[in-house]
Amino acid sequence: MSSIFSKIVQGEIPAYKVAESDQFLAFLDIAPVTKGHTLVIPKKEVDYIFDLEEELYLGLHAFAKRVAGAIEQSITCERIGQTVLGLEVPHAHIHLVPLVNMQFINFNHRQSMTDEDFKAIADKIASNFK
Repeated sequence: MSSIFSKIVQGEIPAYKVAESDQFLAFLDIAPVTKGHTLVIPKKEVDYIFDLEEELYLGLHAFAKRVAGAIEQSITCERIGQTVLGLEVPHAHIHLVPLVNMQFINFNHRQSMTDEDFKAIADKIASNFK
């Protein structure tokens, strides 16, 4: 059975996409820790990030770096934090989280945002993606 992320890749489930290539996709987390919290995934469904083929693993991180640059240009923050948790969805992914301070990232406290908020943030990050 396909993961929710594979369904997003296949267009079966909508997402607030901020960047895409032939192998990777970045979209806003729908339960963000902070505004601009973005997930970066390989389009190929692999559960555990360390099971990715070397080239795909390195490509995912290079793509995430480019997405982080776009987020940094779009969201007021000190820097972009990166984490890989890997238990909530069986599809390798990287969380990119705009950070304001050391206590700012708390995955147990999520923000709610309107559809308009998500669209505005996604559009802004996408416009800064190079």
